[in-house]
Amino acid sequence: MSISEHKHVLEPTLAQRIEVFTGTGRRRSWTAEQKAAIVAESYADGVKACQVARRHGLTPQQLFGWRREARAHVSEPASALFVPAMIEAPLAAQERSERDSLHAPAIELEIDGVTVRVGRGAEAKIVTAVIRALKAGA
Repeated sequence: MSISEHKHVLEPTLAQRIEVFTGTGRRRSWTAEQKAAIVAESYADGVKACQVARRHGLTPQQLFGWRREARAHVSEPASALFVPAMIEAPLAAQERSERDSLHAPAIELEIDGVTVRVGRGAEAKIVTAVIRALKAGA
């Protein structure tokens, strides 16, 4: 018998079980709060994003898409614009030179008439926040 003559014949069988799918199938809708909570969980220290995705029944690609959307909506944390500052009364020239010789800063910035002196032990995050705050106010 050649291939062209061969015909598949299905024998009729009784169905044992029938499933009816209604609605959108596997698609689920997530509220913005749920997405935000899952994204925040994926950024926790020592946590792998893929594990978080599996725990919530997501694909890693879906979680990374949510993370990308979240980053697009957050341009700059609000706390970076406000930096604690101390305002000192103007010092006489002699007092200023004595003070400066004792506490010589590693960096000195002047932006629009505001002088900022950064000491040797300052954290990079704080220095960055100060510079951004000064630029935003300029």
